[in-house]
Amino acid sequence: MKIKDRIAFQFTLLVAAILLLFSIAIYSVSEHYRQEEFYDRLKSRARTTCRLLVKVKGIDKDLLKAIDQNTLSEMLDEKVLIFNSANELIYSSVDDKLLTYRTSLLNEVRKKKYMEFHQGESEVIGLLYQEESQPLVVLATAYDTFGHSKLNNLKSTLGWGLLAGIAVTVGLGVYFAGNALRPISRINEQVSLITAQNLSLKLDEGNRKDEIAQLAINFNTVLYRLHKAFEQQKSFVSHASHELRTPLAALKSEIQLGQRFTKSDPDLEEVFSNLFSDTERLISITNNLLFLARSYENMGSMKMAPIHIEDLAFLAKEELLSSHPDYKVEIDYETIPENENETVIEGNEELLKRVFSNLLDNACKYSADHTARILISSNEKSCIVKVSDQGIGIGKEDLPHIFNPFFRSSNAAELPGFGIGLSICQRIVELHHGVISVTSEPGRGSEFQVQLNHV
Repeated sequence: MKIKDRIAFQFTLLVAAILLLFSIAIYSVSEHYRQEEFYDRLKSRARTTCRLLVKVKGIDKDLLKAIDQNTLSEMLDEKVLIFNSANELIYSSVDDKLLTYRTSLLNEVRKKKYMEFHQGESEVIGLLYQEESQPLVVLATAYDTFGHSKLNNLKSTLGWGLLAGIAVTVGLGVYFAGNALRPISRINEQVSLITAQNLSLKLDEGNRKDEIAQLAINFNTVLYRLHKAFEQQKSFVSHASHELRTPLAALKSEIQLGQRFTKSDPDLEEVFSNLFSDTERLISITNNLLFLARSYENMGSMKMAPIHIEDLAFLAKEELLSSHPDYKVEIDYETIPENENETVIEGNEELLKRVFSNLLDNACKYSADHTARILISSNEKSCIVKVSDQGIGIGKEDLPHIFNPFFRSSNAAELPGFGIGLSICQRIVELHHGVISVTSEPGRGSEFQVQLNHV
């Protein structure tokens, strides 16, 4: 789950919990006040009935019952029972709706003088009335229709309000969480554009005050240090390679000169031959390292021009066969392009020719029949070149590392090479915003695929 969604979810849960507790509190308080109010009404009705029965002369039980039946319409199922000290029922407001009671209840009312309790859905009060007469026990009960109706309306209002509050909270949570994290999203977008070729780029540091701005500032500091370290490394490799070329060239000339005077001595001639071979290897490694270092420096000043990918393939083939006449290279189309522009790319001819020369050289070198095959195809966006062979192949454990400088697969250690060619190929393809990949199986050969955007 994304941070934005997690914050919105947690914020919604928090607000929903607060709204739920608030709703429960309001409903509970409302229910409490309803009961208190209704019990007060029952108490008032019970006292009034007793006062009329005991104090007002001329009102008998039948008249009082008639008065109650005409004035108690506000409370549903209201009943008032009055008992004397012998627990005998001396008055009932209705005849057909008797209140269930026990003798123990009447005694408890006399002891406590006032009680409140429920009987089913109705509220009941028990009251001890003792004014200028013998003590009377009054039981009064009714159902609070109006109060329960208001509570049901309140419950419905709180329920819909809770749902609406949660919905609004979800919307606001997503909006504000996205708003708060938008600077981080911008930082992620900017970071995704930074590669080894553009470490000089900087992140937007915003107001330079909040935590996100501080994160961008710290990240820019790290980028600066990385850029500086890369520059120092490239500078060292470039200068070291450049400085090595002069003494190596002089050494090669001296060895070649010495070989002229060793033809009469086979042992000495062999020594000079080995020295010449090792010097050639050193010169080749130095030139490759120098190229690798300068590829970073010159990436912005490369001369780019439209090139037919077929022309590059044939140029690479000619260059390879001129050095190795025993090699064989086959060039063909995997799919015939619908128009000639599908195989035209924007690039540097010399650099791209080097890519295909290296791939062809490896394919022929590691194959028993010294044969390589190039297949050219295209799609809507890209031009694809596949260089395949039926050579020794590459093991699965070595495939992730073959583009690393100086890495050589375990089954190619005995064959000549330095492990730099594929690194150079990858660097050139990346400079052209392309992709190079490989599929291989030991004993069955390898296939390198170069994918470049066509014009």
